[in-house]
Amino acid sequence: MSNCRKEDMLLYAVTDRSWLGDKTLAMQVEEALKGGATFVQLREKHLDKEAFQKEAVEIQKLCRKYHVPFVINDNVEIAMEIGADGVHVGQSDMEAGSVREKLGPDKIIGVSAATVEQALQAEKRGADYLGVGAVFSTSTKEDAKPLDHKVLKEICEAVNIPVVAIGGISQDNVLELKGSGISGIAVVSAIFAQKNIKEAANRLKQSVAQIVKE
Repeated sequence: MSNCRKEDMLLYAVTDRSWLGDKTLAMQVEEALKGGATFVQLREKHLDKEAFQKEAVEIQKLCRKYHVPFVINDNVEIAMEIGADGVHVGQSDMEAGSVREKLGPDKIIGVSAATVEQALQAEKRGADYLGVGAVFSTSTKEDAKPLDHKVLKEICEAVNIPVVAIGGISQDNVLELKGSGISGIAVVSAIFAQKNIKEAANRLKQSVAQIVKE
């Protein structure tokens, strides 16, 4: 039984400090939550542990206020210390089985996958959902070649856990993912680089709801 509900995966917001301007990350995340983000992943590559932990606690509070699952990218240790809802790990970070041993049975574990084989392996080892991509070319991962949407569909059909499409998704191309079988989309700049974060989240959510329903 997966620890995350399919409907929680609809609009999965991944944080990025690149577009903070005069706002704090927490302010931006709250805007996204007000706009309808259904899941939040805190991704920090360059903060020291103390600052990361402080920020994680702050954003976790917000997610609880809006009743939205909160996971941390890669950092299993901080996720455990603050009691986050779970973690998201890449293929090379730590395999799902050993993360599950550390976090226990009730936490959400998300794993990145780009092939049917990786997807099945992650599911077998206890992943609750998969992040699959990059489905379009993306500026956040320069070296990521876009994944054929046929493969995305094959992955969705091969596993019984929710699949979230990630990578280069925007308001302009999101409808191209129709018919793939995804439970939702994970976005960074499509929310956080927008002038009006709340409105951007709201529009994206409506578009994805349309795709997922079909």
